[in-house]
Order: sequence, then structure tokens, then C-alpha cells
Amino acid sequence: MIRRYFYRFSQSTITVIWWLLFGLMFIFAVTSPNIILGDNATFGTSTTMLTTSLVIGITAVLIMSYAYPRFRRGVYRVLVTHQLWTAGSLLGLVVIGQIIFVTFVHPVSGFDAGMLHYAATSAKHVQEVGVTAYYSLNQNNMPIMLFMHWLSESTGQTSWQFFDYVTLFFVDLSAAFNLLSVAVVRRHALGFALYLHAGWLAVFPSIIMPYTDAWGLPLVSFYMLCYFVMRQTSLPPLLRVASAVGFGISVTLTYFMKPSSIIPVIAIVIIECLEGLKHKRAPHAPAIFVSAAMLILMVESAGFTYHYTNQAIQGQTYIKLDRSRSIPAIHFMAMGVYGTGGYSEKQAIQMAVLPTKKQKTDYSIKMLKRRLKKLGPLGYFEFLIKKQRNNTADGTFGWLKEGNFFRENQKPTNQGFSNWLKNFIYLYGRHIADFRFTAQLWWIALLTVIVLGSGAKWRVIQLLRLSMIGGFVFLLLFEGGRSRYLIQYLPCLLLLGTFSFERAVANVQRVFGWYQRKLKAAIAADEAE
Repeated sequence: MIRRYFYRFSQSTITVIWWLLFGLMFIFAVTSPNIILGDNATFGTSTTMLTTSLVIGITAVLIMSYAYPRFRRGVYRVLVTHQLWTAGSLLGLVVIGQIIFVTFVHPVSGFDAGMLHYAATSAKHVQEVGVTAYYSLNQNNMPIMLFMHWLSESTGQTSWQFFDYVTLFFVDLSAAFNLLSVAVVRRHALGFALYLHAGWLAVFPSIIMPYTDAWGLPLVSFYMLCYFVMRQTSLPPLLRVASAVGFGISVTLTYFMKPSSIIPVIAIVIIECLEGLKHKRAPHAPAIFVSAAMLILMVESAGFTYHYTNQAIQGQTYIKLDRSRSIPAIHFMAMGVYGTGGYSEKQAIQMAVLPTKKQKTDYSIKMLKRRLKKLGPLGYFEFLIKKQRNNTADGTFGWLKEGNFFRENQKPTNQGFSNWLKNFIYLYGRHIADFRFTAQLWWIALLTVIVLGSGAKWRVIQLLRLSMIGGFVFLLLFEGGRSRYLIQYLPCLLLLGTFSFERAVANVQRVFGWYQRKLKAAIAADEAE
């Protein structure tokens, strides 16, 4: 009885916290300045006829679908009846478009991504004082830099374009793993998943930004896929056991690539513990054996992966570091309560100036306490609401919001196909407002599906919600301030949108059915009078 009560209480708590945080996210996304049509005072830009044509086209299709039954049947046949063919073809066209995009647009970036490429592609560069100082402070970026160096040595490629192609491969690999997860969990949702991922990839220019945000995506998607396979008792035991090995390896590699990306793993553990409280009957002996084998192999594969990966990082001789200068985690929490909740140049400089880890820690604690005392409880609560907006509202995922985003001139000309593409993603590009609008439109569409799909407390839905809650809380407590940090949790959000779609359609049909019944009743009453 107590177990059942605790289970229900936990599920209700997850749902309440989810709607509090996600509700703010949805409101802020819908009211984002990115979605302004025409002149945009916030950015000093304006959408062009491309966006106007897009809006007119979508509106025309909706109106014609409502007004003309034959047209509606045709649209239904193409988009729904043959959705796998249509959506698959659309996704294929998007991938071709991505390849063309990277081929013609591959500018060298500044900030952390630029430093990774600079250090990874030349042994001379890592001997520079500025480079060794950067990696001594930011040792969390060492694993990806060493991996990039290994790729460069193995292939003989050092160009930024090469690493853009690698990034494109990793992003699309993540999408492929997500689609496999959908096929494993709910195969009939695959059509919508294809549409959803095609839309995401079409408005995701981070494929030209080789950094942990994009490179960590396939790892998150893969360990989620492995978990779903392990959970499917109808699949062969050998496949489930192999997935346990893949889960352990991918989770460990995710920890080295981007530690905050293992938050969904914590959500998996919590949900599995709650599910254990729900079921009273003891499992059969074969199920116990398979579960024990999966657990043992999962732990062993994670342990071996951690040992050899950590050994390779600690024993590397490519760059000499002063490991005592590493930035403590409390620094990112201190930065997270100032300004917009993101990067603070003042505190970053202090991390470089202060020589010992203890001094860095003491300084960060002092800054954190000072800010919290100044804000007070109500002020901090208001700050967190604003920070949730900064963390989640932007459907471009903070595109162009890093300092020194591109090293080249950000005002492209109108000559040539390459410059035409650059006009969509450069700060002073003619079509930058069109890109922001389109990306935000896709973002709002995804979030709307999740909102309309409310009511479900299916285990997978609750798992994905809890994963996102963990991500939200992490970004509220630590460095955030822009939605770029949400990229690492996109696999969870995309899967949540996919699995919410069926319920969303049912909810919309229920509302329309109720409205039609009321309308018919009102008409009948009028005729009776």
C-alpha cells in the first residue's frame, strides 16, 4: 500500500514539476522575438518575401484542406497514408541539402570550437602558452580535442570543412539512432518521427560547428536506444545483452564528452526504481537471469571503458598541462546567477589569474553567496524564471550568440551560391531573420505537439519528461543563459514529441468532436424554436 502510494506520489510530482518548467518554456518560445513577421526591433532585422511566402503557403494549405474535401483527401493520402514514403523522401532531401550546405559554407569559428580545431590540427599550436593555458583551465575539453587530433592524424585532414563533415555525420547518426528507438518502442509513430527529424535537421546549422554540443548527440541517442532495446522483453535475449554492453560504453563516453549529458541516465535509474515499486510479482527465473546478465555486462563495459579512456587522457603526451589550474565546478554555478545566467567574462578572467584551485573555489563561493544575498529569495525566484526563458525560448539554439562566433566578415555579399547560403546564417545576412523565424516556427510546432499530447503518464513519457526536468534544473543552477545548452538534450525532446503525437491527435479530435456536438445541438435547438 505504501509502495503504491509512493509510486503515485512520485509520478504526480514529476508531472507537476514538468508542467511548471515546460509551461514556462512553451510560453517563452511562443512569445520569442524570433517569431516576429516583418520588422524586428529586437534584432534590427526584417523577414523577406521568403518567410511571407512560407506563411501564405502554410495558411493556404490549411484553408484548402478545410474547405475542399477532395484536396483534404489528397493531402491526407500523401502525408498520412503514404507517410513513410513521403517523410523518408523528405528526410533524404534534407540530408542532401545538409551536404550541399557544408560543402559551400564552412567558416572557421572562434570561441571554444575554434580553440579545439586550432589545438587538434597542429603539434606546434599546442606548444603556445595561450593554448596550454586554455586547456589547463578547461580540462573538460581535452577528450574531444584529443579525439579530433586522432581523427586528423588518422585521415591526414586538418581543414575546418573536414570536421564540419564529421559533425554532420554525428548529428545525422543521432537522428538515425532516434528513429531506431521509435521503431523499437512504437513502430507506428515512425512516420511522424521522420517528419519531425527532417524539420529539425533542416533548421539546424550547428552541423558547421564541431563542438561537444553536436558531437555528443549520437552518444545520448545511442544509450537511449540501448535502454529501449534492453527494456523490450519481446526481443532476443542476446540482442538485449549486447545492448547492455553498448549502454555501458556509450554512457561512459558521454561522461567524457559532455558530463551533463548523462542526466537522462539518472532519470532512467529513478524511473526503473519507481517501476520496481509498482510491480509486486517476482519475475520468472529466465527474466532474472537476463536482467542480471545485462546489469553485470553494463557495469563491466562501463568500468573498462572508463579505465582505458581515462588512462589514455591522463597518459597523453600531445599537450603539457598544469592540472592544478583546472576550473572547479562551483565556478559555473557562480556564473549561473549573474547577468542572463550565462558566461561571465569577469569571473572567467579571475579563473585564469588565480593560481590555485582552492583560490578559484573560494572566489567562486564568495561570488555565489554575494549574488544570492543581493537577490534574496523572491529576487532569485524571479531570476530563475527569466533564466528559464534565456535557456529554452530560442529555437535557433543560441545561434550567433557566442563571442567571436565566426572569424570572417559576417556581412556576406550577394554574389555566388555560397554567399546566398551565408545570408541565412550570418549575423548581418539578408535572410538571417528568415532563418530565425523558420527555426522558431519548427521549435513552437514541436513544443505544441508535446503540449497537446498532455495527459499521458506512460513510463517512456515520464522517463523523457524527467530527463528534461533534470536538464532544466541543471541549466538553472549552472551556466546557461542561452538555448545552445539544450542541444545535448534534443534526443529526449525529439522522442518526447514523437511519442506525444498520437495522444495530441486524439486530444484535438476530442475537442473538435465536443465542439461539433455543441454546435449541432445549438442548431437543432434554433430549428426547434
